[in-house]
Amino acid sequence: MRSSIKISLILSLIIIAVACKKSAQTVKEETVSKEVLDRIYALGFSNKNVQVHEDGYLVEGDIVLGEQEIFSVPGEIKLLRIGSEEQYRTTNLVTGLPRNITVSISNRLPASYVAALDEALGRYNAQGLRITFSRVSSGAMISLVRGNGNYLASAGFPTSGGSPYNQVKVNSNAIGNQPQSTVASIMAHELGHCIGFRHTDYMNRAFSCGGQPVNEGASNVGAVLIPGTPSGPDPNSWMLSCIGSGQNRPFNNNDKTALNYLYK
Repeated sequence: MRSSIKISLILSLIIIAVACKKSAQTVKEETVSKEVLDRIYALGFSNKNVQVHEDGYLVEGDIVLGEQEIFSVPGEIKLLRIGSEEQYRTTNLVTGLPRNITVSISNRLPASYVAALDEALGRYNAQGLRITFSRVSSGAMISLVRGNGNYLASAGFPTSGGSPYNQVKVNSNAIGNQPQSTVASIMAHELGHCIGFRHTDYMNRAFSCGGQPVNEGASNVGAVLIPGTPSGPDPNSWMLSCIGSGQNRPFNNNDKTALNYLYK
């Protein structure tokens, strides 16, 4: 919170966009081919404003897809339910449950972020899930490192082998002087991406970020509706694409439903 978090990703008009790209630092202004745009759309991601990135392509303002992910996914394209702001997960989830996921934070980030991370981890641990989190000084499964660029924080999705995404980049310069609860909400959002959550407003990112709504259409991977989550707008979810300056987003009841469905 997020994993970009779409997570747009700059501080403007008091909107902090929570970024969720897969470990990128810089974006190049290059033309993206129609073939790539078509593949991105087929995978269930928006193909609007796609940018070439050092790790692949930056989509939906905050998620990085690599060449292998874009071109190596087989299978027939199937339509997802087209809704409003339901909660969605990725195809890959963390496996080997119950499982404790260790998380570390770089000393290049502000010292105050340690308490924010502890708050974010505590939010998950209070839910009684089969996934728990603990902070360690080194050798972590997920490392929070310093990031730079057009985003506040960034993350990716679980591997096909069932491991969480291994890095969250946190752009403290872009986050600025936000309260601990806001930083914790951003971190919790990004950790949500690392364990397989997509944005709550996947089908209408404009709900939290403003701008023009985008219906992302068909998909065969990457956005699976979580049963039991609402079919209408959910204005307080921790996995909304964007978050207001100074806002706190602990898990609401619908978030807990989604977490319990996947990991309890």
